Amino acid sequence: MGSDSAEAPQNEHTIKVWEANQDRLESIRRRISEPPKLLSRAAGKTDCCIFRVPQSLVDINGRAYEPRIVSIGPYHRGKPHLRMIEEHKWRYLGAVLERTRPKGLGLEDYMRAVEPLVGRSRECYSEAVPFDDHEFIEMMVVDAFFMLELFRKINRLVPHERDDPLFTMAWILPFFYRDFLRLENQIPYFVLERLFEMSMVSAEEAKRSLAELALEFFNNITQRPDEVIVACRDLKGRHLLDLVRSSFISRDRDELQEPRRGIRVPTHVIHCVSKLRRAGIKLRRGGEESESFLVVRFRGGLLEMPTITIDDFMSAFLLNCVAYEQCHPSSTKHITTYATLLDCLVNTYKDVEYLCDRSIVENHFGTDGEVARFINNLGKDVAFDIDRCYLSGVFNNVHAYYRNSWHVQWAGFKYTYFDTPWSFISALAAFVLLLLTMAQTYFTVYGYLHPPK
Repeated sequence: MGSDSAEAPQNEHTIKVWEANQDRLESIRRRISEPPKLLSRAAGKTDCCIFRVPQSLVDINGRAYEPRIVSIGPYHRGKPHLRMIEEHKWRYLGAVLERTRPKGLGLEDYMRAVEPLVGRSRECYSEAVPFDDHEFIEMMVVDAFFMLELFRKINRLVPHERDDPLFTMAWILPFFYRDFLRLENQIPYFVLERLFEMSMVSAEEAKRSLAELALEFFNNITQRPDEVIVACRDLKGRHLLDLVRSSFISRDRDELQEPRRGIRVPTHVIHCVSKLRRAGIKLRRGGEESESFLVVRFRGGLLEMPTITIDDFMSAFLLNCVAYEQCHPSSTKHITTYATLLDCLVNTYKDVEYLCDRSIVENHFGTDGEVARFINNLGKDVAFDIDRCYLSGVFNNVHAYYRNSWHVQWAGFKYTYFDTPWSFISALAAFVLLLLTMAQTYFTVYGYLHPPK
């Protein structure tokens, strides 16, 4: 009896019940209820069109997506290196208010006109904008009128001061051309349109569309024929980058049409310029002066490509267009497709050298090696459906021609022995030597078999 009572305490076990930390639970619940900020839920909607560039592209192309002298929109607002132009925005806003005051319009009227657009404008940004509505409206009005005034001054709709440093200093305008077309440096196009329409004061302004003024502004660097700009006067965009991008994509050109949904043809990538030449495929500058560089044709072993000028502006423009097409779910992928074509064609500086010799590429960027690196980076780490791209037919036709063994063998022979005068002379000398050797052998054998009597 005593023994049983002594063993009882040894059979007892203590069970510890785990209790959740209430502060930790509250923190988890708070995080569940908070909406994402760095990539908001609105980023998946088609209305969202102004994105932070993916870090994978930033790692490859560095500062190509960051504004250098002027901030437009919220992403780079307030950065120290952009303060210089920030001061001039207020001067340009004052000029607009002075000019439109006789119409009875003041600053409050413009801000009131933007207020109904705030909710829609916020949804255009993939990242939550941390400004209250008053600061957001102020930013939209100041940034929009700064660009609109520049468009009007460049198009001589309003005069600019003779000593305006933004015009007298040669280095500033080229940076505006690039900074206004960076993906992270945009405001919605419908905000620009609303303020543009409100601030018209002359009959001459009423004859011009915002798209026409904007494209004329950028035409100082793109140098396209006037008829191209006029044809785009009714063009719309989600922002300035999309507007200029769309102006290169003619909707009435069969060569630029993407395959209809549901139609999928297996597509093959093509080889570099050097290999295509060995297969007998020739490359030539094609198209008229007014034709977009996107119009690429392949017929009978001839690949025709309009001239594209690679310089500081075009390199930044192409990179930001590719980034935009990577982010926007319903955007066409024309620039991405063209970038992939260039990436296929160019492996080394020799490929760039050949494209320059054929006037397909005008190199204002740097050495041929630097252009080759840029082109290869342009097509790196980008995703698109090659079976449904607008160049799928070109890719497949070039691939089929390349695989034709007769073409490859005959072209390889010509490339090896007749590509340069020296190779031709060497081949000719070898052929003559072969004939002489055969003749010598013939007469030696003939003399042996038929000795003179």
